[in-house]
Amino acid sequence: MFDSSQVSRIIEMAWEDRTPFEVIENLYGLNHSQLVNFMRDNISSGSFKVWRKRHAGRKTKHLKLRAPAIMRSHCKTQYKNR
Repeated sequence: MFDSSQVSRIIEMAWEDRTPFEVIENLYGLNHSQLVNFMRDNISSGSFKVWRKRHAGRKTKHLKLRAPAIMRSHCKTQYKNR
């Protein structure tokens, strides 16, 4: 379904604190439950447990829970020139 670069990007976005799940759904068509299954299938079980624990209840990962003052969906240094 996804090529290796897309898989890598989805995993990266899922780990980012400021990238809401809704953005991943808009870009890749994976709703929250599908993303959980995707992560379970594409990262190690230990990493998956850490990811689930880290993002459980994190307000920045859901647009509806996010403070209106947060206008960007990525870290300031995420798209720096390499």
